[in-house]
Amino acid sequence: MTKLAQKTTASALLGTPVLDASGVLLGRVRELVVRPALDPSRVSSLLPKLSGPALDAAANSVAVEDLELTPDGLKLHPGAQLRPLPDDPALVLLERDLLDQQIIDVHGHKVVRVNDVDLVWEHNGEPNGNGGNHAPLSLRITEVEVGARGAVRRLLKGLPRAAVESLAQRITPSVIPWDFVDLIDPSRRVRLKVDQDRLSQIHPSDLADILEDLAPPERHALFTSLDEEVAAETLEEVEPKLQKSLLESLDSGQVADIVEEMDPGAAADLLNKLPEDRSEAILEKMEPEEREEVEELLEFSGNSAAGRMTTEYVAVPEAANVSDALNALASFEGDLDLITDIYLLDKEERITGIVPVVRMLLSPPQTPLAAVPHGHLVTCGTDASGRKVAELFDKYNLRSLPVVDEDQHLVGVVHAEQVIALLRETH
Repeated sequence: MTKLAQKTTASALLGTPVLDASGVLLGRVRELVVRPALDPSRVSSLLPKLSGPALDAAANSVAVEDLELTPDGLKLHPGAQLRPLPDDPALVLLERDLLDQQIIDVHGHKVVRVNDVDLVWEHNGEPNGNGGNHAPLSLRITEVEVGARGAVRRLLKGLPRAAVESLAQRITPSVIPWDFVDLIDPSRRVRLKVDQDRLSQIHPSDLADILEDLAPPERHALFTSLDEEVAAETLEEVEPKLQKSLLESLDSGQVADIVEEMDPGAAADLLNKLPEDRSEAILEKMEPEEREEVEELLEFSGNSAAGRMTTEYVAVPEAANVSDALNALASFEGDLDLITDIYLLDKEERITGIVPVVRMLLSPPQTPLAAVPHGHLVTCGTDASGRKVAELFDKYNLRSLPVVDEDQHLVGVVHAEQVIALLRETH
């Protein structure tokens, strides 16, 4: 039997006449039903807006397999009847649950709006017996339209279909394959199917932008789907107001798990912005070691060097060699991307030198770090203002700035990204 494959769209099907086997109008299509448990890639039935005596009938849907395509509309096979819509809480209605909804384009790292759904009529098999010669019809979903082409179709709906489609085909398509759309969602919201591997490949800054563009329900759904490490990195990138909004719906234990993954300085900044009782409740749920680090930083002014620094850095004794420093880097549990320098400490843990990681990596493993070309040692006190810190970075072209107490003990490090954040806040 010849296989039929005819393209269509959700916007084109909405309003299409539905006829009984004798050609009498039953109504017009108002919804397209997907039952993910049966087949998440196919429309299982259509809901016509019924007219005439069938208006109050309990049977209010028509199975796609009971239809045939005719020039006058969608016609039921002889013997086929309207059926009650299955009592399935997981079913998805494309017009209600997908059109105009926001989903994430993981390739473009942005939020997009669904303007239309591309579908294909197919039948390929033996006659189903209802009419004798009719092979079962199916309606497969291929992709969602997120560009101007789908928007034009819907904007011009009501005009001659052939003219609308001719105009739409001149517009470059912007689509997301249906395989990337997730229908399994308790809230019946259709969202992009994004596994954790794919999410972890999106830069935290891009994820922060995506969260800002989403409506609150979708924003919450995405943020709570992130693993704790990705959530922590993303939380560091969003604006303070949005940080609070994202955390409001989480209990203190959930927030504590995320805060533990954050840079201690960023965690202290976040907790400083929360109400005191909320901050204390989160601290109580944190592991002792992480809590102690954050509590120490909470004692400092947010605009001071100590308030901007992190306690995550790599320091080794001044007598160490390159191999020792490499071992220290291998065991470092913080963000390695931020580590540009290794700090040398004397027996009293006072800072005596700074070795750029790049220079160290170019030296043989047994080379004493004291023999590796050093960078200029520039430090600041814990009470140095944010402005002073920025001036030092600018004057000496620093990548990092050690923060020392009055006895020159290393207590933390300010990285360039903290200075950038400071400058953004003041401009």
